[in-house]
Parts: sequence; C-alpha cells; structure tokens
Amino acid sequence: MAHQSFESKAQIRAQIENKLALLPTLPGCYLMHNAQDEIIYVGKAKNLRNRVRSYFRGAHDTKTTKLVADIHHFEFIVTNSNKEALILEINLIQQYKPQYNIKLKEGTMYPYLKITHEKDPQLIITNQVLKDGGIYFGPFPNVYAATQTQHLLQKVYPLRRCSKQEKRACFYYHLGQCIGCCDHPVSKEEYQQQIDHIKQFFNGEVGTIKHDLKKRMQEAAEKLDFEQAASYRDLINYIETTVERQSVMSQSYNNMDVFNYYYDRGWLSIQVFLLRQGSILKRKAALYPLYGEQAPEEELTTYIARFYSEQNQLMPKAILVPSTVDQDSLSELFNIPVSTPLRGKKRAMLELCEKNAKLALDESFRLSEMRNQKTIGASQELANYLDIPQASHIESFDHSNIQGTSSVSGMVVYKDGVPDRKSYRKFKIKASQGANEFANTQEVIRRRYTRLLREEKALPDLILMDGGIVQVRAARDVIENELGLAIPVAGMIKDDHHRTASLLDGYREEIVDMDQRSQAFHLLQRIQEEVHRYAISYHRQVRSKAQYASRLDQIPGVGPKTRTKLLKQFKSLKNIQKATLEEITRLGIPRPVAQRILDDLNK
Repeated sequence: MAHQSFESKAQIRAQIENKLALLPTLPGCYLMHNAQDEIIYVGKAKNLRNRVRSYFRGAHDTKTTKLVADIHHFEFIVTNSNKEALILEINLIQQYKPQYNIKLKEGTMYPYLKITHEKDPQLIITNQVLKDGGIYFGPFPNVYAATQTQHLLQKVYPLRRCSKQEKRACFYYHLGQCIGCCDHPVSKEEYQQQIDHIKQFFNGEVGTIKHDLKKRMQEAAEKLDFEQAASYRDLINYIETTVERQSVMSQSYNNMDVFNYYYDRGWLSIQVFLLRQGSILKRKAALYPLYGEQAPEEELTTYIARFYSEQNQLMPKAILVPSTVDQDSLSELFNIPVSTPLRGKKRAMLELCEKNAKLALDESFRLSEMRNQKTIGASQELANYLDIPQASHIESFDHSNIQGTSSVSGMVVYKDGVPDRKSYRKFKIKASQGANEFANTQEVIRRRYTRLLREEKALPDLILMDGGIVQVRAARDVIENELGLAIPVAGMIKDDHHRTASLLDGYREEIVDMDQRSQAFHLLQRIQEEVHRYAISYHRQVRSKAQYASRLDQIPGVGPKTRTKLLKQFKSLKNIQKATLEEITRLGIPRPVAQRILDDLNK
C-alpha cells in the first residue's frame, strides 16, 4: 500500500531513526522501500545494524545520496549465516527486481551441444541451457565449431539421428551415423556407452576416439573401401589439428570461469572469463555503481552467485576469484572448487581479468569526461563567455517563412548541453506581420514566457536567437519591459555560407570574442543547426498543408469541412488520389463530389 504523501521529510526520518535503533547485529538481508512501497534496493550484511545505519550517516557520493533520498522505510530478515544471506539476497533480487540493484544483462547467445533427456536421446545444437535433464557441452565460439564437433561425434559415437516416426531404417543408419532405433530396439546400456564416450571426448580424453578411428580406417582400407578410409583419415586430422592442440593448451586450466573486479570512485567493474579448452572462449563485462557501504568484493560474490542462476549458465569444473571474495560460501553453494591461485598460469589469468576490469573502468571514466566537456563543460564555458552564472537550460528560437507567408517559429531546448527533444515547441505566427522579424520574435517570446509564468514552470538560463541585433532587441524588449524578467538573451549570427560565425551578447550588444575551436563554440553550432532544422521542417509541413488546402479549395463542392475530413483521413493529396470512390464517400462526402475530387486530382 502506498504511504500518504502528506508525511513530512522530518516524520519519515524520525521513523527511520526509530527502526535503526532496533536493528540486530546479526547477518541477514535488508529491503529498502520508496513512498509507493516499491522495493528499490536489496542488500545483504554480516552485521545488519552497521550496514543499514551506514546509509543514513555521513556524506555519500551522488548515486548513494539519490538512493537514500528515495528511501521511505525499510525492513530486514535475519539469517543464520552469511551463506544464507547470500542465497536470500539472490532470491529477493530475482523476485522484486529493485531499480538500484545490479541487473545482469543477457549477452550474445553461444551455441551448445546437448544430449536430450529422452528414451532415444539425440545430440543436438541449442542456444538455450535449460534445467530439463539434458546433458550440455559448451559453449562453442560459433555455430560452425558446434556443427563440426556434432558431425564428428555423430560419425564416431552416434545416437538417434532420425525422427521417432520412422517406420524403417533411416538414411543415417545406413551411413553409420544413427544408432538404429529406427531399425531395431536399442537398449539403455547401448545409449549409455555412447554417452560415456561423448563425455570422455569433452573431458579432453581424445586418445580413445583417435584409436577407434584408426582401427576403423585400417578395416575400411583392408576392405578396399578407400572413400570410407579417407573419411576416417580426415576425422583423425581434425582431432590432431584442433581437438588435441586445444587439449594440450588446457591441461593446466581446462573448463573454468575466472571472475575479478576493479573498484574506483563509487563504480565497480566486473570481468568474467569463460575458459574452455584453455582459451578464453567468452568474456562478460559489467559496470555498476555501488550504493552505501557495500564492499566491492561482497557485490562480486553476489554477482557470481546470480551469474549461474539467472543466466542458465553451465557450471564449470572450477571457479577462480580474488582472495577477498567469500570462497567458502560460493564453493558450498555450487559444490565445485572456488579458489584463488597464488602462482602460475591460473594466477596470470586472474590478473589479466583484473587488468581488463581496470581498463574498462578507466575507459568509461575517460569517455564520461569527454562527454561532459562537450555538454556540461561546453554549457558552462558558454556561460563564462557571456559572463552569466550558468547556461544549463538553454532555449533557442528561429523563424521561417517564404516571402512573408506561412510564418512559423521553432524552439529547441538544450539541458546540460544535450537536446531535450520532448521540450521542443512549434509556433504558428498568429499576427499577420509577414517577414517582420521584430514583430514575429516579440509574438513568439511573449507567448512562450507568458505561458511559463502562468504555469509556474522553470525559466531558462539563456535565450539564444537565431539572428542578430533585430531578434535580440525584440526578445529583450518582451522579456525585460513586458514580463519583468532577467533572462539573458544572445544572438547566433551566421556568415555568408549560413554557418555559425559569431555570438552577439544581447546585454552589451557586442560580438563576443570566442575561440572557434572551443567546446562552447561547437555547442553553439549544434544548437543553431538544430533550431534551423526544426523551424524549416515545421515550415515545410505547414506550407505543404496549405498547398493541399489550396488545391482542394479549388474543387467545386469542397468546403473547409470536407477539406479537413479528407486531410485528416488521408494525410496527403497523393493518398487522396489513390483512394477509391467508396473510401471517400464513407467520410460522408456526397458521391458526385467524391467523383469530382478524384477526377480533378487525377487529371
């Protein structure tokens, strides 16, 4: 149930403080709720009192401050151990999907080979790992690799390859690539023998399969079946050049997953390496903000636990993690070894994983700084050029008309140097001022800011006119003399090639000395191009509608109401031309008039 909105912040804080005093010093999970009683964050703690109190004590970074501001109340659940808290946290996050928790994103699907859980099992390729009793092998780097391996195993250790509806021996049975359940009953023991061979193959025990193939090749050669012998020879070559080479590479760390992280400035970067046959088959990366006092290694522990449950990820034979991670809980949870190598190739792989995590985070910070220079930094630089406090919220106007007809104006909005398209506005010039830029500017500025004042909405830090002294003076006249506002106004002046040339300070009525290589100047260029594009686009739309109306008005029997019906239904003259007589008469237009419309437009 949503909580009453009339509660003051002081009342909410007092309720939270009372509950903080009752928190136990035991392990467990805590759930943060917002005013709508939605769970917005779930966490775990070895000591609930210390962890939860830390959110409401001292200063925090921006992200945690935002989380805390959204907390209306919280609840907690005590557990017997840290491991129970970890499992509970995973289940709660899966159940409630809180907005502030780490969300695991599904990556690109890689193919697997699967032995189906059936009376007569098959070896198939799949992109999904399900808990359906099947036996999965993989993932493979691509479909080609999975298909090649499938074909090899079907030739050497075949299972069922035909449909269950076969009434006689299938084609693959005659080729020796189907176990033959289509021809005769196959025992459970026969299937299990083939499945055991396939498992041995994926465990790297390729000697047996290679020995079998050599034996078959010799038998085929003795029977003078050289084509079949060549086929076995090719399979042996495939094993020697591909499978055995991978097996040698993977002796020290076959089929394991490596997790590591890097933490800096409130952000956690996680890297996951999936090692198969000694190579990094797949890498997963995650970058998340941390809230409150949650330790990075604890978040990584949670991430690892959820990694296998949420993504249906196949369990490896072992997991490598940094020493700060709760290895015992994870090992007990998954029933496989979880360890921190101290030396050798495994240690090198763990360090490589950490290095990649650091590089990913460093890159993210650098990209963020670059974006800020082009946006927030450029906005502040522009404000400095105009000697105003800030230019975070900019509104820019441009007029468009042809010889004084169909006069319109477009307004674009930039917030922190980024276009806020949902705030764009279009204006039809109501007063018949033609190409009078001064009067048109006054009308649009008056309409825009009278409305903002009436609706008590936020005013911009800066108004930019696409134009020079005429537009700037007109805007200032309305802003200062009519509305009594103190919003800075400036003009964006173009050169003879219609490119941004300079900035006119509306207060001093002089050109600002700007570095045209500066981010502020580049921002001006983007704003001027965008407002011009927006105004021109709107003008074309208005002019096009006027042309449609003019053409329709010339047809006898078509008045304003009929014209409006037609344009509302068909949108354009071209669509009206393509319409049938019945489609037009369905709008309530008399048949003779409808026929006249079609005849006139299709002359």
